[in-house]
Amino acid sequence: MTRALFIVDVQNDFTEGGALGVDGGDAVATAVTAHLHAHAADYDVIVASRDWHDGEGDNGGHFSATPDFVDSWPVHCVAGTSGADYDPGLDTSSVTHHVKKGQGIPAYSLFEGVTDAGETVADILTAHGVVEVDVTGIATDHCVRASALDAIAHGRRVRILTDLIAGVAPAPSESALAELAHAGAELAVSADDHDGTP
Repeated sequence: MTRALFIVDVQNDFTEGGALGVDGGDAVATAVTAHLHAHAADYDVIVASRDWHDGEGDNGGHFSATPDFVDSWPVHCVAGTSGADYDPGLDTSSVTHHVKKGQGIPAYSLFEGVTDAGETVADILTAHGVVEVDVTGIATDHCVRASALDAIAHGRRVRILTDLIAGVAPAPSESALAELAHAGAELAVSADDHDGTP
């Protein structure tokens, strides 16, 4: 059965010390790297996303000097800056597709991103016949949630690897996981059933 791995926004601005640093972000980078070293061969497609916002303007209201931390945020992940780079603990050597999202507009789901060649994630999954998607990354209550819900909406069987995610805050992260489970996602840990068999 064809399987993909999503690595959502494991970037410097979302890990400790970043503009919107999440507690446990660096640990997620290290843990995803360990998972890739052990299990990259289990996946036909490995997609890593990055917020990649314009340095000029407010990116469609996404940036604000007085953010509400719901729809508007401090400046983060500006294209070409170190904040937009992958966390140094994340080894991306086995990533098959890199997508950038939020170029001038708000974007939360990895499905809103495109590769430098202009490919969408939906097109990549379809081209490779992907049926199952494992989701990892940052943040549980925002971009991980949105990416997983979109994968479900696109008809894929979704598994959230709960030891490979980190959220902004406990309560909304728990709510996001409950919402995802209700939508049909499986909540699992990375050690569960990764031999690639149907």
